[in-house]
Amino acid sequence: MGRYVIRRLLQLIPVFIGTTFLVYVLVWALPGDPFAGMCKSTCPPEFRQAMIEKYNLDENIFVQYFTYLGNLLQGDFGTTYSDREVGELIEAAAPVSITLAAIAVGFEALIGVTAGILTGLRRGSFIDNLVLVSTLVVIAFPVFVIAFVVQLVLGSWLDIIDLTVSSDPSFTELLAPGFVLGSLSMAYVARLTRTSIAENRRADFVRTAVAKGLPQRRVVGVHLLRNSMIPVITFLGTDLGSLMGGAIVTEGIFGINGVGGLVYSSILSKEGTVVTGVVVLLVIVFLITNLIIDLLYAVLDPRIRYE
Repeated sequence: MGRYVIRRLLQLIPVFIGTTFLVYVLVWALPGDPFAGMCKSTCPPEFRQAMIEKYNLDENIFVQYFTYLGNLLQGDFGTTYSDREVGELIEAAAPVSITLAAIAVGFEALIGVTAGILTGLRRGSFIDNLVLVSTLVVIAFPVFVIAFVVQLVLGSWLDIIDLTVSSDPSFTELLAPGFVLGSLSMAYVARLTRTSIAENRRADFVRTAVAKGLPQRRVVGVHLLRNSMIPVITFLGTDLGSLMGGAIVTEGIFGINGVGGLVYSSILSKEGTVVTGVVVLLVIVFLITNLIIDLLYAVLDPRIRYE
């Protein structure tokens, strides 16, 4: 296992360099004037030249990237056009988005997996049909519609939650936005778990466990569930980074100052350093979660052995 971990960590290096380089090129190769939003009309030539030299835009793209990468390894994410530290902006926005995404994944795991297990073990029953119809409805509705329904029912009618969260939201304030953010993935998790459970129920190792006379609880909990959770765990792990970067709509509706809103405002103002810094953070989250998922495979499925 130790060799596998070291090998996987070494594999992360070229993946990190390749993905961040691609992101850097895509962000800084966009057509248009990156300084257009800084001046009311046309920026003076002296100002433009100073900004180009400051951000190394007169250098080759490879020189730009490796200069940025060298600063990044020292914890420097760069500065915005208004001389604000990108690292400070990310530091202020990331904790809220990470908490929001974690709550969303928690709802996915708790509700989605539970519903998938119940329906996978009782295919064709009333609860199976109910979950299939419910998840189909959730998938059909856009996230902002679900957000408005949650605000209307829990906020306006029942007065359980506030329509918008505070500037420094607590964990309980993020429960409703987290549920909304994870609602679509929750439906996919339920269906994925249902399919995986139903398929593995017909597997040889399950029939062997039943033939040995093992209790139903042990057959389901030890043999069936552990092997069925591998694709579900993979989905949940990779979904964490996606939820952080894709929370623009949810954060906007509930007034959350997170990574999604930071990316959106940076794209509008063409703040390439902020967009690049946030995407680099998401890449790191993806790489770490994928490493953890790979290590969990051996725990869930004893047939998997890492050399």
